[in-house]
Amino acid sequence: QVQLVESGGGLVQAGGSLRLSCAASTDTFSDYAMAWCRQVPGKEREFVAAISWLGGSTYYTNLVKGRFTISRDNANSTLYLQMNSLKFEDSAVYYCAAHRGTMKFSCPEYEYWGQGTQVTVSS
Repeated sequence: QVQLVESGGGLVQAGGSLRLSCAASTDTFSDYAMAWCRQVPGKEREFVAAISWLGGSTYYTNLVKGRFTISRDNANSTLYLQMNSLKFEDSAVYYCAAHRGTMKFSCPEYEYWGQGTQVTVSS
């Protein structure tokens, strides 16, 4: 079992930046591939980015490629998402997710989820 707690969301103007964090309560954080997904009301949860066990591989949806950076600190069991050049359409609840195994590229393939953190980008 892994418990995940996101933080760092908030209100930001378009063009601004935010850094999300996700603290994991596990001693085996490096056993898990991690991801960020986001959701707006009335829509399905959308894949944003993923990172492999040791952080050597990353993957991004085209919507955020070049603007967002996913990273992890295995020593402190923490996942990050640096979001730059934010757009109004990036507004959503952002969730971190964990999968024990190799990196996956869709939200349903992750079995552990945090409670989410709201990101609101004003235009």
